[in-house]
Amino acid sequence: MADAVARSALAFYRGLGRLAAPTLPFLMRGRLLAGKEDRSRLGERFGRAGLARPAGPLVWVHAASVGEALSVMALIERIGAGGPRVLLTTGTVTSARIAAARAPAGTLHQFAPLDVAPAITRFLDHWRPDLAIFVESEVWPVTVGEIARRAIPHIVVNARLSVRSAQRWSHLAGVAGTLFGRFALVLAQSEADADRLRGLGAGPVVVTGNLKYDAMAPHAEAQAVAELRHAIGDRPVWLAANTHPGEEELVADAHAVLAHRFPGLLTLLVPRHPERGGAIRAALAERGLTVAQRSLGEAVGPETAILLADTLGEMGLFYRVSPIAFVGASLVARGGHSPIEAAALNTAVLHGPHVDNQEDFYRAFDRIGASALVPDGAHLAEAVGALMADPAAAAAMAQAGARILDQNRGSLDRAFAAIEPFLAPLAARAAEGRARGPE
Repeated sequence: MADAVARSALAFYRGLGRLAAPTLPFLMRGRLLAGKEDRSRLGERFGRAGLARPAGPLVWVHAASVGEALSVMALIERIGAGGPRVLLTTGTVTSARIAAARAPAGTLHQFAPLDVAPAITRFLDHWRPDLAIFVESEVWPVTVGEIARRAIPHIVVNARLSVRSAQRWSHLAGVAGTLFGRFALVLAQSEADADRLRGLGAGPVVVTGNLKYDAMAPHAEAQAVAELRHAIGDRPVWLAANTHPGEEELVADAHAVLAHRFPGLLTLLVPRHPERGGAIRAALAERGLTVAQRSLGEAVGPETAILLADTLGEMGLFYRVSPIAFVGASLVARGGHSPIEAAALNTAVLHGPHVDNQEDFYRAFDRIGASALVPDGAHLAEAVGALMADPAAAAAMAQAGARILDQNRGSLDRAFAAIEPFLAPLAARAAEGRARGPE
């Protein structure tokens, strides 16, 4: 009975998608106007491929947003080294730009198709993946069902399921069991995640840890690092990384307070969404702050107060030149961003109270002094100033972060070992194809 109800519910969802399909272009037009879609690649969201499918075995990796995409770059590199080509799909404009800058050589990128039957059918008809690997908590009913219908093995890596999400799914237990039961393998971040996933019918579930601990440190060109360090000289410097609306004003307030105490202060401000650079600059100029806007090629000069780094793919540069970083999306209710990149590059981490999406990381970091909580914007200058006045304390905080990374590494090896049985036949096929050569 429960199975029949679940099948009916999923069929109803699929039918709603078909009925809604004619309205989707209007929805996407609104997203275009909001800057949330790429006009030149909008067809990809409807499953219309922008690239040809390469010959040979293909692994489809789906990572919804920036954090998920960054967490699997090292895994993608290993998969590709074994022979199969990798298709990476993401769901946001920013994640697409990050994929272009950070994905291993040979990786194909497309925007993820919408979870409606025409789009996902068109997508799968073109790409014909031999294996699907989804990251964290992406469970789209039509997509999962169509992958299963085509007998494509479907794996979830770095899987997590919060208590709240598990409770929501439990109200749809039959549907959850049908969907989660279609996965060939689930690799969970923790035992707690694994228990919640098993409770919803997923299996087999293996705990491999969090891939973000093994994520590759963001790259920076040595020349760019040297040039920025030369421009900074001996000026005191700090970084506000991945900021969101409402946080830039708090960073500017903190700069104004700190500049009286630390003459020559330079603040590096990196908004999460670079397209906001023009508006941020205007707001800073209204405060009388001298701004160098990196997207315009403006260099840091002696009078520069703020380097507005409204670019993509350069976070490794800014972490390398700053001993202290405030990690954004945390003084406003946006869930926080990961401290892992900062820790990987020996930077002391400050964060606000809104870190729901990174709770496990910050609990571990705060516990041993690898990061510190700034309760609100009014205390940001105080926290940054304390670390600037005590470089040894900042260095100790950075070293504690490095220790956490060392203690938690290994998830990449465990995840790759778990999926290797699915990859081995594809690697063998790829090797056979190379041996035969072009037809």
